[in-house]
Amino acid sequence: MSQPNVAIDNLDEVLKNHKLSKEEYQDILRILDGRHPNLVEIGIFSAMWSEHCSYKSSTKYLRGFPTTAPWVIQGPGENAGVIDIGDGMAAVFKMESHNHPSFIEPFQGAATGVGGILRDIFTMGARPVANLNALRFGTVKGDSDIAKYQRHLVRGVVDGIGSYGNCMGVPTIGGEVSFDESYNGNILVNAFSLGLVKSDEIFLGVASGVGNPVMYVGSKTGRDGLGGAVMSSDSFTEESKSLRPTVQVGDPFTEKLLLEACLELFKTDHVVGIQDMGAAGLTSSAFEMAGKTGAGLIMHLDKVPAREEGMTPYDFMLSESQERMLICAKQGSEQAIIDIFEKWGLDVAVIGEVTDTARMELMWHGEKCADMPIAPVSEEAPVLDRPISRPTYLDEVNAKSVDSYKAVNDQEAYETLLSNIEISDKAWVYNQYDSMVQTNTNKHPGSLDASCIRIKENGKALAMSSDCNPRYCYIDPKRGAALAVVESGRNVAMSGARPLSITDCLNYGNPENPEVMWQFAEGCAGIKEACLELNTPVVSGNVSLYNETNGVSVFP
Repeated sequence: MSQPNVAIDNLDEVLKNHKLSKEEYQDILRILDGRHPNLVEIGIFSAMWSEHCSYKSSTKYLRGFPTTAPWVIQGPGENAGVIDIGDGMAAVFKMESHNHPSFIEPFQGAATGVGGILRDIFTMGARPVANLNALRFGTVKGDSDIAKYQRHLVRGVVDGIGSYGNCMGVPTIGGEVSFDESYNGNILVNAFSLGLVKSDEIFLGVASGVGNPVMYVGSKTGRDGLGGAVMSSDSFTEESKSLRPTVQVGDPFTEKLLLEACLELFKTDHVVGIQDMGAAGLTSSAFEMAGKTGAGLIMHLDKVPAREEGMTPYDFMLSESQERMLICAKQGSEQAIIDIFEKWGLDVAVIGEVTDTARMELMWHGEKCADMPIAPVSEEAPVLDRPISRPTYLDEVNAKSVDSYKAVNDQEAYETLLSNIEISDKAWVYNQYDSMVQTNTNKHPGSLDASCIRIKENGKALAMSSDCNPRYCYIDPKRGAALAVVESGRNVAMSGARPLSITDCLNYGNPENPEVMWQFAEGCAGIKEACLELNTPVVSGNVSLYNETNGVSVFP
């Protein structure tokens, strides 16, 4: 790059728009040896150092989780966790949130949440065989604007989940849904998927081998979802609906083709590593694949299949268009891979290769448009030690007892319970999900406790459950989180299975609020304690922060 070493125009505004602090900009200057970054490089740092991608506020507490056991094949750090389920078979599973996009555009937000978690599973080499979800909505009763919008969100989210999962042919076999006014401005949409794979046929998201080609497969890249990871790392305000363009648009039929093409590819010997282009798109997949091995990459962005005209290097690196994968292939395998994906009607292109520089070099029509070291961006994101403070509301909560409320007779209590939406029949929700496709479901939604599927390959069954009481987590964050683990474990045990491990999905408010960070720290301590007692290590998971609107955080 021959550009002069000067800061870009309107630097303060650019940093604000990219959610980067002045301190982080000084780190960037250090990493670039004093050179001021261009807009493409600022966009890359912004995405990779966002809460959504870097976990910079939560890493300190996540490190304490138990993650190993004799049956754990792959723990946190990959696209999904993997455990041994006997007879040469493994279960691959993970849970992730898609909260912010689903509040802005409920159908596409929820649908692409399902699509993203499915890709996390089959990029590991596994065929997805079961989905769950955990949903939290606000007040839906009444004629207020909030209630009307929340009903719109419920309809859109449920439709999006059902549409994507049903079209993919993956059964949604269980889940949970609850309602509380704390979610009026920020709903929670958590999606879980589990797949099966032979335990010796697992693929990882790595790039290695100097000269090996880097290949792009799947859908073309557009501007949809541009900046989605950064958007998901900020709180909501009244202006948030203007963020609709940052919500991805999904196509389950294309993803079904991508699934089958990838599974066909995995039967060959052409793949070194493969990574889903999820949050932060091509940026995160490329940096994470190379960062794990210390390799370098050179990529020609003008070779990336484009859906729109006039796209820039910034657009290509930060788009979150759906149904895309990045492959590090073995040298000489290019045409064989091209043939597989073209057979399935998908875009495929060789866009770069592995180098020994440990740097990311991005080219645009022969000109270098970005050049930066990979490890400091992908593996050395800032780890924040945010202040914590016990919430003052707990004093009021702890001062209450059963005597603080007026006595009610049994009939009144009975009628109040039956009229509460929390215990009403949720069949309207789960009847929109196909729970029987693939014909392996033993316990379907509405069957109580855990859901179960049979495993044809080894004659066993797998039980899984998602559970959490946010009110418990609000009044006692540590015990509430521990109880979520214990309740899910009990559900699995009551279905006749032995709990083996968990995936978590931790949804909290604004980490810049010390009381929220105290809730998070206590919640992690509760999960750790419960997992140690049950011997259920954490093998995968997700953290979603900034779940607040106009300064009001959700129940965790």
